[in-house]
Amino acid sequence: MTASAAIAMLLAGATTRLAESLSLDKREARIEARVLVSHALKVDHAWLIAHDRDVPTAAQQHAIAALIDRRAGGEPVAYIVGEREFYGLNFSITPAVLIPRPDTELLVEAALQRLPENTPCQVLDLGTGSGAIAIALALHRPKTEVIALDISPDALVVAQNNARRLGASNVRFEIGDWYAATTVQTSVKNFDIIVSNPPYIEAADPHLKTGDLRHEPIQALAAGDDGLRDLRAVITGAPAHLVKSGWLLLEHGYDQADAVIAMLRERGFAQTETLRDLAGQHRVSGGCWPGNKVERAD
Repeated sequence: MTASAAIAMLLAGATTRLAESLSLDKREARIEARVLVSHALKVDHAWLIAHDRDVPTAAQQHAIAALIDRRAGGEPVAYIVGEREFYGLNFSITPAVLIPRPDTELLVEAALQRLPENTPCQVLDLGTGSGAIAIALALHRPKTEVIALDISPDALVVAQNNARRLGASNVRFEIGDWYAATTVQTSVKNFDIIVSNPPYIEAADPHLKTGDLRHEPIQALAAGDDGLRDLRAVITGAPAHLVKSGWLLLEHGYDQADAVIAMLRERGFAQTETLRDLAGQHRVSGGCWPGNKVERAD
């Protein structure tokens, strides 16, 4: 990278570097390069297009090179720039939380379809991480009270900051391992919907050591030998906390739909169904609680 390099040249060089280092296609590498260069220069993408012949200062070029080096080394873009867009909202992201992904927007959409716009409801988000799901639901259903749990204190700090910055005043965050938070233990049969994007990858899955996953918190990804440990825990405990006709909605792996549906039916859920993500993969499954008497499982 030379001192006289214009923005267009810097972008081209960064695109090639990222494509070669990370085995990305040119389009994906170009998008990432634009995000990183925009972040370094503190400008938006439109500015880059309008000023592609401008020559950044030496300090700016050094900042760009440093970000490209980090990404070429495998660090996720979201952690480098400290943010990620999800459901039309801009979330602050740190290595303490899972990076929100477009597939998870399907879980938000499924919950919104079941939440009336003008009726007060209660929602429980288990394993909230950055707070993306809870905050998206709270902002789109302002009369709904959302309780969001996570076992990680560091994750809750990120989530609380996101809620405060985005103006989601109807979300309350608590520390807890699934249903173990004090408020949830006392809110028996109070929730209209429970949502969760729990860990669902097998602990021995080699993908955990590749790509962005190797930089993300392992406790938010891996779930025992079969990948179903946490899904099983969420399903088992849900009936004790759902109102009659309340819904449990879960994100899971592309090959786990049959197992999740089987667990839901075994636990007594009705109207079970699985939804496909943008890639056509089975991604979200859920069921309606018919209100049968159950023993508390938590």
